[in-house]
Amino acid sequence: MIDEMISKAKIAQKEYATFSQEKVDEIVRAIGKVIYDNAEELAQNAVTETRMGNYEDKLIKNRGKSRAIWNNLKGKPSIGIIDEKNSNGIVSIAKPVGVVGAVTPTTNPIVTPMCNAMFALKGGNSIIIAPHPRAKKCSNQTVNLMNEEIKRLGGPDNLIQCIENPSIDKTNELMKKVDVLVATGGPAMVVAAYSSGKPSFGVGPGNVQVILDTDIDYDAAAEKVINGRKFDYGIICSGEQSVIAQKNDYDKVISAFTSKGAHYIDDQETADKLRNVLFENGHIAGRVVGQSPQAIAEMAGIEIPDDAKVILIKSNDRDDDILRKEKMCPVMVAFEYDSFSDALEIARFNLNIEGKGHTSAIHSNNDARIMNAGLSLPVSRLVVNEASSLTAGGSLQNGFAPTTTLGCGSWGNNSISENLDYKHLINIHRIGYVHEKPVPTDLEIWA
Repeated sequence: MIDEMISKAKIAQKEYATFSQEKVDEIVRAIGKVIYDNAEELAQNAVTETRMGNYEDKLIKNRGKSRAIWNNLKGKPSIGIIDEKNSNGIVSIAKPVGVVGAVTPTTNPIVTPMCNAMFALKGGNSIIIAPHPRAKKCSNQTVNLMNEEIKRLGGPDNLIQCIENPSIDKTNELMKKVDVLVATGGPAMVVAAYSSGKPSFGVGPGNVQVILDTDIDYDAAAEKVINGRKFDYGIICSGEQSVIAQKNDYDKVISAFTSKGAHYIDDQETADKLRNVLFENGHIAGRVVGQSPQAIAEMAGIEIPDDAKVILIKSNDRDDDILRKEKMCPVMVAFEYDSFSDALEIARFNLNIEGKGHTSAIHSNNDARIMNAGLSLPVSRLVVNEASSLTAGGSLQNGFAPTTTLGCGSWGNNSISENLDYKHLINIHRIGYVHEKPVPTDLEIWA
């Protein structure tokens, strides 16, 4: 079956490679717009099938990602000559990589197939998507909607394909037979992608450390952090995980968080009940991923208010506190720091346990401290004064490339340390002319 899909993808890609930049952009815009237009139904179907997250936030995600990605792609050359002869005598020509394989997660079964398809088609490629088995229906629906738009615009059949009944064996076979692979999912799957023998773009786990400086409005910061942590019940990899607050202001910070909807727990006996529910054998428990704070509290046998947006737990400050790891649900852990260098050390320590290379956030008005955090923390992106889960993957208000695949660099054993974009799915052919600049003398070269 995979061989047949590859064969169809190659035929489609060969025809599509003849399309002009204008026609390619028309198709890419259309496949993004159809997800935007059907955002409500797709959001509901994703929640129903995966039993993760919530409808309201998936609706925002479907609309927001499609809008931001197209806004970032439109007008950018990706077909044929993309840079005329420059002062160094170089002409740059974009060429497709061929057939792209995309392994997509159950946590983002709509926007990740859409995102990868938009990037692949922007570069003149075809794409085959291997969805998570728990999200196969809504992922296939997403692909069918995009293919209807491609057909309407005169594009070839099979430009986007999706494995209807995915399995580990089929996904592994696909990984070995495509030209380039994009893997978005758990560590084991990413390792398999990098071991496939094909050029691969994978991601590492997130564990966003949030440092709160002392020169900020704690109420405003708490609202942003909570909005980020509660989004889609915490399944976004760039979602906030730890609150690191100054010791002298700790009570003020906790007061701000509780006033904005956090349920705070500092009793370690109660906290242990949550630790036991959240993790199994040192790993996040599957049953808590993307669940509401009330559902998680019920699993732990504790009571929290019906209107609690997130659960905030005081760390026991032990080096082996498992709450220092990524929690893919609306639960956070709080730490106290003395000096700003102590805050950075707490963040580094937690990142070394899990999440190194991904993302951190800081709420501060002190540029020197922001730069210090950027220089000190082993992450690929630092979000400043915003909700991390809503902006680290790109937004209309920052310069991060809109995407659903956030590279973690060598820290996270990834091949890129930036947000995956269409430029990663094209080959750049360069023609080199002798340029007219004077040749420097040895004296000038070694001066």
